[in-house]
Amino acid sequence: MRLLRINLNKNNKYIDMHHKYYFFIFVVCLIGLVSCGDESSSDFEIPETYTFLRDGNSTVSFSGQTTRIRMAEELISALKDNNSLESNLLGMYRNTDEGGNNIDPFVLAELNESTKSIKSKVADSKDFFSTNTVEASIIKNQFEQWINDQVNEVFPSYEVLASPGVAGQILDGSSVRYVNSKGLEYDQAIGKGLIGALMADQLMNNYLSPSVLDEADNRANNDSDVTVEGKAYTNMEHKWDEAYGYLFGNSSSSEDPIQNLGEVDGFLNKYVGRVNGDEDFVGIGQEIFDAFKKGRAAIVAKEYDTRDEQADIIIEKISEVIGIRSVYYLQQGKNGLPTDPESTAFGPAFHDLSEGIGFIYSLRFTRKPGSNDSYFTREEVDGFLESLLDANVNGLWDIDTQTLDDISSSIADKFDFTVEQAAE
Repeated sequence: MRLLRINLNKNNKYIDMHHKYYFFIFVVCLIGLVSCGDESSSDFEIPETYTFLRDGNSTVSFSGQTTRIRMAEELISALKDNNSLESNLLGMYRNTDEGGNNIDPFVLAELNESTKSIKSKVADSKDFFSTNTVEASIIKNQFEQWINDQVNEVFPSYEVLASPGVAGQILDGSSVRYVNSKGLEYDQAIGKGLIGALMADQLMNNYLSPSVLDEADNRANNDSDVTVEGKAYTNMEHKWDEAYGYLFGNSSSSEDPIQNLGEVDGFLNKYVGRVNGDEDFVGIGQEIFDAFKKGRAAIVAKEYDTRDEQADIIIEKISEVIGIRSVYYLQQGKNGLPTDPESTAFGPAFHDLSEGIGFIYSLRFTRKPGSNDSYFTREEVDGFLESLLDANVNGLWDIDTQTLDDISSSIADKFDFTVEQAAE
């Protein structure tokens, strides 16, 4: 066997390594130099799908999130029907009447049987609103005000042609939209606003927060596999799954929801799918799903640092989705504004801008990973909305492209994407 010679000292002397033991150590060291830098931070098993079992039983449960997504779906649909009664629309939001009595506002019987509601979880996260009840109340009431305005301003004008200062119908290609006197579609503001105020706030600022995951004796119980009474899951596992449910809770396959990402509801799932379909952000849906899987597996393995690392990935990506879609709709609205000053073809622009306004409202609920701070303060969000709707007498009818570009830049600057990337 040929001797392996290695220079080990300044005097250019050599040591012959022919003993098998030393040769083995040398090879191990070489392998270590190559592989250690790529070593995974976790050594636990991560399933291919979101499937977690204990004693043969699934430990995954998020029925409450599915219920609220479906309640919100029915509410948005009913907001487009001018035969809807204000009491019934508010009942869908509250799941009670004004006096707190149980009613049956929904088409789906299972929703009427539920004690859950949309309103109870709007601006209700532990980290952002448990000590900020004044703002939480303002946000909850904003959605009720928009519902009231849809019934009292827009419904009576369904047969009126909208114009500056006049609510009514407006053409958007082959579709008819219904706007208030400033060009805003309330149903779009409500639907996109709930993406932040309900789905994202609960997902990011509540269930993925260590203050909820580790609350009380959750960590000790998870360490000892102590499950919730009568359930197969620990409380920590369940909290993580509830976050998962606000994104994937209406999927036909909760174990493998990427296969129909963007097709299962009109809320967070839909717009993660839309962003995922943009070549600048392709793969973001898979990144979020993979982080959910790995974080959940980390809980099972009691690897809490890894859990929190994965939570930060999810928080960053979902916050980005809200920011991207805010800019996207502002830019689409800008591109849709008629260039002819005599034109009345504002429908496409107003529809996009209304969606953008809902997403801008949702910016308040975004979160900087590794912190308890939103990317945007209440004052910043209110400033954007004022520039769009209140800076001019007629709101969107008088909007100028520079305002749309300025707001777009202000949003994109907080994230790691450009206006151009988001606008495509």
